[in-house]
Amino acid sequence: KLCGYLNKLGIKGPIKTWKSRWFIYDENKCRLIYYRTAQDINPLGSIELSSASFDCKMENEEGIFEIRTPCRIFSLKAISKQAMMYWLQQLQMRRWEFCNSKSRFPVGSSQLVNEPLAGRTILLICFCVLFCFCVDVVDNEDFLPLVKTPTEAVGLKAASLPAPQTSTALQNISLKHPWTEIQNTVFNICGSKQLWGNNENVFSFDEFQENPANVDEEQETKVETECAVKEETLEDGKMESRLHWIRKARWKNSGFPDSHEELSRERNPMDKGSVLQQQILTLTEEVKSQKELVKLLHKALEAAQQEKRVSSMYLTAAEDKDRLELVRHKVRQIADLTSRLEALEQEKKELEQILTLRDSHIQELKEHVQLLMEKNHAKQEVIMALTEQMARELSDPLQEDNTITAETLYKQQEEIEHLKDDIDAYRTQNQFLNSEIHQVTRLWTSVAENEKALLMKCACLQARNCQMESKYLTVLRKLQEAMPGLPSSHSELVKNLIQEALQWDVKEEGSFNLNPVSEYDEYGFMTVPDYEIEDWKLLAKIQALEIKSNKLRSQEIVEKPLRDRWNSIGELNPSAELKTLIRSGIPVEHRQRVWRWIVSRHCSHLPDHYQRLLQQSKSTEHPACRQIELDLPRTLTNNKHFSSPTSQLIPKLRRVLLAFSWHNPAIGYCQGLNRLAAVALLVLEDEETAFWCLVHIVENLMPPDYYSDTLITSQVDQRVFKDFLSEKLPRLMTHFEQYQIDVSLITFNWFLVAFVDSLVSDILLRVWDAFLYEGTKVIFRYALAIFKYNEEEILRIHDGVEIYQYLRFFTRMITDGRKLMNIAFNDLNPFPMKLLRNRRSMHREELEAELCELEQIKAAYVKERAEQGP
Repeated sequence: KLCGYLNKLGIKGPIKTWKSRWFIYDENKCRLIYYRTAQDINPLGSIELSSASFDCKMENEEGIFEIRTPCRIFSLKAISKQAMMYWLQQLQMRRWEFCNSKSRFPVGSSQLVNEPLAGRTILLICFCVLFCFCVDVVDNEDFLPLVKTPTEAVGLKAASLPAPQTSTALQNISLKHPWTEIQNTVFNICGSKQLWGNNENVFSFDEFQENPANVDEEQETKVETECAVKEETLEDGKMESRLHWIRKARWKNSGFPDSHEELSRERNPMDKGSVLQQQILTLTEEVKSQKELVKLLHKALEAAQQEKRVSSMYLTAAEDKDRLELVRHKVRQIADLTSRLEALEQEKKELEQILTLRDSHIQELKEHVQLLMEKNHAKQEVIMALTEQMARELSDPLQEDNTITAETLYKQQEEIEHLKDDIDAYRTQNQFLNSEIHQVTRLWTSVAENEKALLMKCACLQARNCQMESKYLTVLRKLQEAMPGLPSSHSELVKNLIQEALQWDVKEEGSFNLNPVSEYDEYGFMTVPDYEIEDWKLLAKIQALEIKSNKLRSQEIVEKPLRDRWNSIGELNPSAELKTLIRSGIPVEHRQRVWRWIVSRHCSHLPDHYQRLLQQSKSTEHPACRQIELDLPRTLTNNKHFSSPTSQLIPKLRRVLLAFSWHNPAIGYCQGLNRLAAVALLVLEDEETAFWCLVHIVENLMPPDYYSDTLITSQVDQRVFKDFLSEKLPRLMTHFEQYQIDVSLITFNWFLVAFVDSLVSDILLRVWDAFLYEGTKVIFRYALAIFKYNEEEILRIHDGVEIYQYLRFFTRMITDGRKLMNIAFNDLNPFPMKLLRNRRSMHREELEAELCELEQIKAAYVKERAEQGP
């Protein structure tokens, strides 16, 4: 049992204190539960260990370690370093056992998905679990050897030992849990009486030893409390005596003589003499002040007597003339006194100015003296330093070697010992932290593998869900075809189900969606185009669900390894490996870079050439300008970047087409170039690069005259394609000839715009990846692969009109781009370019001969009509 006493750092506002707690490890929930004592029944709290990490710092005191949980950090302190390392190692082992048992994959869960992928998942998980068990055996030995169990501090026997004592009686009580403390106290009081008779405690020990310190704990607490009260009483007495002494001192300073009783209370004659001296000084000062007061009173008395004499003279004067003379005399005295006062004030101001000047002069002299003293002091220090240096140089050299005393050597030895202890402590800490990092990494790896397996299983389940939904829509479509033969009630039910299916939003598939089908893909194409025909809407929805299902199935097996291979490619160079990777499809994050590289290899970008073409198109209107404006609103209507006249890419597309019409006057503009330029803009984003991509397609990849007025090379490719169709798919070609089906009515647009608006965007861009790198041979391969993909469905149709209707939308039935790619580049081999060139030259000669003969017939007909007249 992992249990024992540890000190836990409690925080009460700004005050931090260590409190002794009894800790027990709970194996069921992987947590540490702590009590105040081992005899308590209600815990004070717990520490979750399943998501925690452990740490011990060299800077802390001995025995202190930390448990870091997502919520907070717990600081604990063991009684010794050995006990601390034992707790850390045991907690690591218990956490690993709990997480390892918890993270194991259920055995029967692999039966949810009956796919090869699920089997691989189970093998991967079994291998991970086996690896974890194998590594667990040698984990601790590699980093930190097993620590010997400190039986005096850990285990059930430690419960019978007394709890560690704290400095104060109330320090160990938890103020956060008062109710729990009361309950535990009541239980201990009541339970101790029962245990005294039964000789048993909470942990059912065989022998119960009474602890005298615990028995008398309450008495000791009372004694301590009484002592504290007495100390407080003494402190109060001291304070009263201090206040009395202050009052006494104030009474002495008031100038009243001290009594003989207070003098007799002094400790020694020296104190009595000092008190008497103080009283004498006080009385002397008072006598001086009294004398000054007497002088002032004498002067005031003289002034009053003089005033009295003047007043009596004024009153005793017999005539008014005498009185007026007295008043005039008084006025003259007042004026004289006023002038004397002004003279004295002026003299006072002059004296104050003289005093200020003298004070400033004295201050300057003081500063000068201070500066001279500092200079003198500095000179003396230099003299002393030179004297000491000269004395050292004159002394014996051997005396320098003996200056290192025994005390210095002792201090150095102590420092060396401290450094050795620090090195040992850091080495132990390093071992533990390495063990902690290794174990946490293993736990994270295990969780990541389990999460990966769950994601793979979720992908399989979602793929199956998409398959079931697509099958449901297929059944609805079949029922729609059979609606004329159904009763009216059944027909109404089928109509309602179809309406619900068409209104269902493919994005809402539940609360958890691994790879949702959004309304638009990465390049802005609608995943489910809004067709006017209801049957086409169902087909588009079925195709979107099937494509998503295939993506989910191949995400981990095919797509992720392919993306890793692309990520490992640095600089692009032509090679067989790059050709294979491009045929497999370029990931979205690498497609723009690869297309730019392909275009730059085949087209030499003339500086400012595109800008000059734009200036020319602004100054002069091209004849094809009107046709370009008519075709702009009809370009990629199922893409949000071209769906409205105010879309951002419409002006860029207009400038690219106008620049190309001036760049290649022989072609100017042909219907279909707008779609090629639009796809280039979506991927490359920069309109000048898109312009050069269009130049590369028209002038390098396609044969001459492919987009001329006669489209002669396009017609030649249709005849070449029919030859390849007869050779590669003879049954299908025979079926077409039987019902007089001209496939060029369907395939002519494929070749002219490289499958734009015919294939879903995900498959279309993969075709374009290989087309830009290899040329028009890729278009032949994919055209044959499309017919091969749907060959069996076409052969089941035995009506010419139905075959034409099926060929109108049969590209919408293609849902597996990987399967189509394998057919194009593997099942149709060999497909040499030399054979394609020979067939083109042969059919071109035949077509030119036919056109020449047709021109002759036309000329003869015109001549004959001219001879016959009107």
